[in-house]
Amino acid sequence: MANISMKALLESGVHFGHRTHRWHPQMKPYIFTERNGIHIIDLQQTVKAMDEVYNLIRDKVSDGGTVLFVGTKRQAVETIEEEAVRSGMPFVTVRWLGGMLTNWITMRQRVNELDRLERMREKGEFERLTKKEGLMLNRKIEKLHSRFGGIRKMHRLPDLIFIVDIRREETAVREANTLGIPIVALVDTNCDPRDIDYVIPSNDDAIRTIKLMVGFIADAVLEGKAMRKDEDLEELPSAPIAEGDEELSDAELLGESTLAKMEAAAEATVEEETEEPVVAEVEVEETDAEEESAEEADENEEEE
Repeated sequence: MANISMKALLESGVHFGHRTHRWHPQMKPYIFTERNGIHIIDLQQTVKAMDEVYNLIRDKVSDGGTVLFVGTKRQAVETIEEEAVRSGMPFVTVRWLGGMLTNWITMRQRVNELDRLERMREKGEFERLTKKEGLMLNRKIEKLHSRFGGIRKMHRLPDLIFIVDIRREETAVREANTLGIPIVALVDTNCDPRDIDYVIPSNDDAIRTIKLMVGFIADAVLEGKAMRKDEDLEELPSAPIAEGDEELSDAELLGESTLAKMEAAAEATVEEETEEPVVAEVEVEETDAEEESAEEADENEEEE
């Protein structure tokens, strides 16, 4: 488990809230004190919430879940995209389109249209069109990619949503609540935490804070994926063994007729091997007898 020290939170400015006159009363339990007209967030509650969220996201991802990263404010766009890509999760960084969750079927159709246009361009079909038509289709691809590029690989609704700045992403919060999708969010002192399922009291404006917190969430996702791979390796299916299966004999596997032919062929080969040396011996004896008869004939001629 990735632990973030209190020192790292202080150095990143996680404890800095908004000015006291801009606070939301529902954030009072998460405020530690006030200093120079600025609310200071209770970092002990932040650490506790981060531990809870880390375990939640890790377990959710290990079970095959998906986490949608959402952050469209200027300070968060780059970090959200980098960490979402690193963890292999979908993200929204340009603008939250109304109905992105509640009208998911239509949104998915637009993503399919983007895929179709890009396949046409790769095959060179745009070259057959006029220059104006090709230019218009290229602009359409760029527009679709900017809006749906982060969710192209999200084929179903996410199991969890992580949001930076819930005031800016009010539409996303409302849609997630309508569908019952749990929300994890960085909640500053000027926000209403009542619509958030898992509140992380934190500064949501500083770039260093956003990098620290979003990286923490991405690490939880990666650990969950690693747990999923380990479980898959442990649960590799072995060859099923049916009950009552026994080793079959040669007669059952080959059949009696086949076995009889094989035995006859084997006996024939054995007989041939045993007969060859006998024939050889007979041939040797015949040659010896011929030589002896020839020698006797020579001797008789000499005597005469």
